[in-house]
Amino acid sequence: MLSFCSWSGGKDSCLSLYHAIQQGYKVQVLLSMLTEDGKYSRSHGLKKELLLAQALALGIPIEFSSAAWDQYEASFLAKLRSFREQNFEAGIFGDIDIAEHRQWVEKVCQEVGMAAILPLWIKGRRSLLTEFIMLGFRAVIVAVKSELLDESWLGRVLDLTMLEEFQRLGMDASGENGEYHTFVSDGPLFRNQVIYQAGSILKRDGYSFLELAP
Repeated sequence: MLSFCSWSGGKDSCLSLYHAIQQGYKVQVLLSMLTEDGKYSRSHGLKKELLLAQALALGIPIEFSSAAWDQYEASFLAKLRSFREQNFEAGIFGDIDIAEHRQWVEKVCQEVGMAAILPLWIKGRRSLLTEFIMLGFRAVIVAVKSELLDESWLGRVLDLTMLEEFQRLGMDASGENGEYHTFVSDGPLFRNQVIYQAGSILKRDGYSFLELAP
């Protein structure tokens, strides 16, 4: 089934892409939503250039759309209509268990006549993070919710010891509630590792972001 993957650059979209490919979906393009100025990813604060380097390493083309939050759905739908005109049949999404998220992706896909595929749905947040690490993917923490995690977490590579740290802190291991965001630089889907440099730390909207550059 000809498909696109909704792409944040982080661990959940990457693991959903992995499962979709394993299940036989033909993922032809990644779709990333950017800020209004077209410079950063809307959710994770990743530079557009970094996402391009990631797509190149994966060997999958990437397309972008820029929008403010109040125009997000309209911009997303415009891209989906374009994909549907190219005979795409499905979209791959990395949502795990938040019902409102599933309802939204199913609604926008249905509106253009495509199926919404959620390979990670109800698989367990802790088990998914464990699977991601054990498969050999490499992801670095690039954003943290300031009220929950301090800046010392930025730049840390996900590993199994973090599961216990997250549990001690009383927070969700997968960060599904927005506790933290990641950037994936290597793993079984990658032709080569994405080399990046860590830059300054930016603060906005209650988050601290580590700026990475390819």
